[in-house]
Amino acid sequence: MKNIRYQKDRAGCKDVFKAFLVKNARYEGELEIPVIKGIKSVPNKVISFIDAMKNSTKDFNQWVHFYIDDFHFIKIWNRPKDFIERLKKFNGVILPDFSVYRDMPLVMQYFNIYRSRAIGNYLQSNGIKVIVNIRYGDERTCECACLGAPHKSIIAIGTNGTVKNVIDRSYLDNGFDYIVNELEPKTIVVYGSITKHIREVCDIKNIRIINFHSEQYERYRGN
Repeated sequence: MKNIRYQKDRAGCKDVFKAFLVKNARYEGELEIPVIKGIKSVPNKVISFIDAMKNSTKDFNQWVHFYIDDFHFIKIWNRPKDFIERLKKFNGVILPDFSVYRDMPLVMQYFNIYRSRAIGNYLQSNGIKVIVNIRYGDERTCECACLGAPHKSIIAIGTNGTVKNVIDRSYLDNGFDYIVNELEPKTIVVYGSITKHIREVCDIKNIRIINFHSEQYERYRGN
């Protein structure tokens, strides 16, 4: 049975753990990862968090993504309230892609999965549409990566940096099998290249793929 509970307020305590991010959240699994509600909306186009925060950006008819280096968006974890009003202008948000490297201590990998879901709960509670980003390292993180994610809905993955190397690609493909079997998604947003294996699995299971590439790739292709 899934372990789901509700966050309770702690009167008089200074919120050094950012408990406000998961206020009224439900949790799933022994690690108590915040649960994110599924949605039916799909991204029409995407923009990186860096570009979305620029005052020069006036096109809000797109979704914000975090498939960039962590240091570019760690501030949304440190100061999430500062970005709510700006993010509300866009169609929605694909949740932060905190790094889950295989050589990181496992507890840090779990923590980065938690952080993405916690921010997702906070954004949803403020009326922002969100899509869960599924990030995993090796087989140890696959189960945790699925906790709190909606079933038979839409999810997102990023493949940049995981396709060219044979070993990295094998972890990507193997983890993808686990996620698809566990979550049974109807639609998957893929940011980056799509491996042959991922495309074959989606074809067999009739999963819709929505593919976006990096801004650098699009600029290169346009030249």
